[in-house]
Amino acid sequence: MHTAPLPPASSGIRLDPDINICQTDLPLDWYQAEFKPYAEEYMRLPDRKPGTVLPWLDKYAGPALEHFGDSLLLVAHFYMGGEIVKLVERYGGAVSDSYQLALQAARNPHKKVIVESAVHFMAESIAILANPDQSVWITNPKAGCTMEMLAKDYMVEPVAEQLIERYGDDLTVIAYMNTGGRIKALAGRTGGAVCTSSNAPKVVEWARRQGKKILFVPDQHLGRNTAYKLGMDLSKVVALPDPQVARGAIKLSDKTIEGGLASLDRAEMILWGSYCGVHTVFSPAQVNYWRERGYTVLVHPESKLEVVQAADGSGSTNFLWEAVMKAAPGAKLAIGTEGHFVKNAREQGRQRGVEVVHLADIPDPAFHSMGCGCATMSRNDPPHLAGLLDLLRQGKAPAINRVYAGDVVDEQSGALDRKGDSERAVLVRHARAALQRMIDITEAK
Repeated sequence: MHTAPLPPASSGIRLDPDINICQTDLPLDWYQAEFKPYAEEYMRLPDRKPGTVLPWLDKYAGPALEHFGDSLLLVAHFYMGGEIVKLVERYGGAVSDSYQLALQAARNPHKKVIVESAVHFMAESIAILANPDQSVWITNPKAGCTMEMLAKDYMVEPVAEQLIERYGDDLTVIAYMNTGGRIKALAGRTGGAVCTSSNAPKVVEWARRQGKKILFVPDQHLGRNTAYKLGMDLSKVVALPDPQVARGAIKLSDKTIEGGLASLDRAEMILWGSYCGVHTVFSPAQVNYWRERGYTVLVHPESKLEVVQAADGSGSTNFLWEAVMKAAPGAKLAIGTEGHFVKNAREQGRQRGVEVVHLADIPDPAFHSMGCGCATMSRNDPPHLAGLLDLLRQGKAPAINRVYAGDVVDEQSGALDRKGDSERAVLVRHARAALQRMIDITEAK
């Protein structure tokens, strides 16, 4: 685990100095040419306090809202920094987990221009469910997800085809929301569904009732934790090799699979080998440290199984947020998830007399631990939001910031791979079917 230093002022970005960024495999200070003037203006602000940043953002959000009226919707994920969350709430937008964000276009048909401050796969999910007269935009198209980057279609689809050849219609794909539209379409083609961290047990149990062998993509830890929660035999839950090691499609064989092909044949669920670097820093020792000091420990299920087993509870970002909002005055919560989320939760808890700490932020130097912010989510900073709103108002927003189903943006180069209309229509049909199955399963009475 490494900590990225604060970039110099000339880099055009200012990260929150209170949040450690532990993923340093991708550059943070990247701006499209159209956005650089907004970054330079932001850098000239005297400080980063809400009383300074929010009026500056208002200068661009206000005219955009006046221009688009009620047809404009701002959305953000819980992991975004406080300034953007406050602005989205200030203008009647939605701040939630990935499940609720995916539904924003479909459930708000009067919103024609949707601006998302989160990662690309979340904006793409909104676009898959959107109506033809709605457009979805992302403030930074290079805001990816390290877990999703290790589960691109060129990695997953060749493995899925080998499994389909071996197991036929007995195999179905469950695609975690943290996947691109092409993987969601793969789930749809195999009769599978999308899931989130909040509804994964329901979706996996749905597939089990059909007697299906499940390929769970991409987070191995959420998959394993879901199996544990459902009481599945964990010896029949088999993880594929780490895609960082394979660096591409994996040839399934007795040499590449632990336990050989026979272990796949016995498996009830096969896990893609990806994971989230933010959530794998947690340990049972950290859980025990805070519990011994009277804290209730809650973690996100992208954490390792032994951490989930040690904690007092686990659940999605929405679950964790609700735990803070509903905690009684005097409660003490240690939360294991992304750093910006915990910072925002700590602020809310303080107003309610609830103490919130980050699970990994232990003052004892013997632990050598710290909480992490999501580096790729942090690419959606205030200059990107201000710039996109202003450029949309002027009719000058870059085409790459428009999000269509099936888009793949290279997180380093910014190169865009966009499907043609007919190919996209097929992809949308399958991906939407997988998302709709998730919705039906989740909201069934």
